Amino acid sequence: MKRLLQASPFVLQTKVRTAFLICPLLTTGFSQDLAAQQEDQQAVIEHIEVTGQYLNLPNGTGDASDQLREKGVNFSSAGGISPLPILRGLNDDRVKLLIDGAETTSSCANHMNPALSYIDASRVQSVNVLAGITPVSMGGDSIAGTIMIESEQARYADSPDTLLKSGAVAYTYRSNNHNHGTALNATIASEKVSLSYSGSFDKAESYRDGNGDKVLDTLYRSESHNLTLGMRDEQQSMTLKLNHHEVPYQGFPNQYMDMVGNISNGINFHYLRNFNWGQLDTRLTWQDVDHEMGFFTGEKTGSMPMMTEGRDIAYKIAAEIPLSDDHTLRIGNEFHRFTLDDWWPALEGSMMMGPDDYVNINDGERSRYAVYIESEHALNNSWKFLAGLRYEHVIMDADEVQPYNSMSMSMGSMNVDAPAALAFNASDRHRRDDNFDVTAVLSYTATQNTNIDFGYARKTRSPNLYERYTWGRGTMAMTMIGWFGDANGYVGDIKLEPEIAHILSATLAWHNDNRTSMLTATPYYTYVDNYIDAKKIGTFNPRMAMQVTRPRLQFTNLDAELYGIDINASTQLFTQSKHKVNLTGNLSYTHGERKRDGGDLYHIMPINIKLALEHQVLSWTNRLEFEWVDNKDKVDAIRLENKTGSYTLVNLSTNYDWQAFSITVGISNLFDRNYDLPLGGVNFAGWSAGGKTGQFESLPGQGRSINTGIKYAF
Repeated sequence: MKRLLQASPFVLQTKVRTAFLICPLLTTGFSQDLAAQQEDQQAVIEHIEVTGQYLNLPNGTGDASDQLREKGVNFSSAGGISPLPILRGLNDDRVKLLIDGAETTSSCANHMNPALSYIDASRVQSVNVLAGITPVSMGGDSIAGTIMIESEQARYADSPDTLLKSGAVAYTYRSNNHNHGTALNATIASEKVSLSYSGSFDKAESYRDGNGDKVLDTLYRSESHNLTLGMRDEQQSMTLKLNHHEVPYQGFPNQYMDMVGNISNGINFHYLRNFNWGQLDTRLTWQDVDHEMGFFTGEKTGSMPMMTEGRDIAYKIAAEIPLSDDHTLRIGNEFHRFTLDDWWPALEGSMMMGPDDYVNINDGERSRYAVYIESEHALNNSWKFLAGLRYEHVIMDADEVQPYNSMSMSMGSMNVDAPAALAFNASDRHRRDDNFDVTAVLSYTATQNTNIDFGYARKTRSPNLYERYTWGRGTMAMTMIGWFGDANGYVGDIKLEPEIAHILSATLAWHNDNRTSMLTATPYYTYVDNYIDAKKIGTFNPRMAMQVTRPRLQFTNLDAELYGIDINASTQLFTQSKHKVNLTGNLSYTHGERKRDGGDLYHIMPINIKLALEHQVLSWTNRLEFEWVDNKDKVDAIRLENKTGSYTLVNLSTNYDWQAFSITVGISNLFDRNYDLPLGGVNFAGWSAGGKTGQFESLPGQGRSINTGIKYAF
């Protein structure tokens, strides 16, 4: 086992280069580029662009979840920079999240280091969100959809006689949690060679709710450093990205443990080449993670180290071949290997946690081999068709494990981890899954203003290493497993089968003649065979609080059903001279239930509506936002999920661009509303600090905050 490196403070951050692309929202994941259409209704559209929702990202630092929330992505609460994404009721590993085309696997029993935690908001250049029906060329091993995040790309000079030199510095502050963020970006480039550096630093204290009370254990600190080298000529381009990311500490209020160290180093090599037959796209990626859980603050105390080492290695080779002006073929081959060691060092002098190290996952392996073929065809002026097939062979394995000790009695009670380790070591742990994905989408241009997409997808996901290979049956061991924020205990099951989702979806998209008003509506239905949920196998009393009882749960397969609708609209209310006023809004509804007993699935967001009124005049932009969330009364009874009340939040912001400066001032939660987060889980830190009395309450949301930011580009 490698020694976990110590984090070193360094204060740097990046420039943001953003692109604001307004495109029709066709959330089936397959849509026609309406902006490319000619006004002539009979004009031939050369291709169907697979697209999603691009964002206009701010100059702020921290995690990028706020921008994703604006585009239909929900998040379950975790640490300050580690929320877990949810698309249409399906969460975390069920969502394929690619950063610069690379997959990053959570190397933690609580998923404290998800992929989104490795990219600061200031580095994000564009985001593409595809929920539900996703083309097979955009990844497998997921059933919810794909989120693709691109960081700043290599920039080049416009001519061979010039040298591009540019950069930016930025600073942000949020009053509620005294969040300070700084950023730096610098680039020097010729016409064919580019070199850039970006760095970031972000630090926050624990935030306060609408009553002014501190929400304990929500503090964090992070930093990152990134180097990009690019080279190009007329036919090809090469980009090499090196990144280093450190989180010295991060609190998790709804977990038993906190993060006390996370160090990641990564390499991302991308090669793109044009041939006379088409385009070849190749990517090689590597990422190594050293992670440690423990306790670092008096806001949640304890003594127990947990160590994790994870490594992702992958390649992707994709070819795009235009067979004709209206027919494109895509083929690809991918490989992704994730290895994991997860062990908990013995505590000296402890009879319960010693004398041996507790080995949770030993040499865990999860390797995926994939091939796909995809055809995109314009049948005529009105009908377009996309179909794809993907095959993945998944190999998983893990070596033998050990408990803290093999004594039959420990601290006056039965040591159930000792026989559990023997049973695990005697089992056949080698697993092979053969997974197939199918996507078929038909797009119909009814008029020059109206499009209809409808389709079907079969998507598959194999269990992760923690779902299959965690084995401890003792209370302490089980409560260390789980990324749900519910304070329950979990154990894996080697025999879990892959999840298979059958998705039906349709999208109606309309815009007026001058495209100042747009409307999309997407109803969807998903049936999941072998959905990985949990079954109750016992109970326990957390932290020996006898008045509180929580369930012991084991991951299990069952069938589940989800359905809902997404509605998005925008219109230009007023335009005159230098003034422009726009109104945007979206409504989202999801229902999810187990088919076995009709019980509600965990972490389903209640119906919610978001409205934004934006006024632009020259370089000044003012924005007023409303967010309404309904009562959460459909909850998972098995996990003892809490109900939450409805609430309305109001946010204000203004941005002014003056020469090389960009200045932003805003107020979030203007009326300091006190509310509970529907996807926040339980407030374990508050319960523990309050004397461990009473039942677990829901995690509160953040109260009013005055937010400022300034960026200078040079």
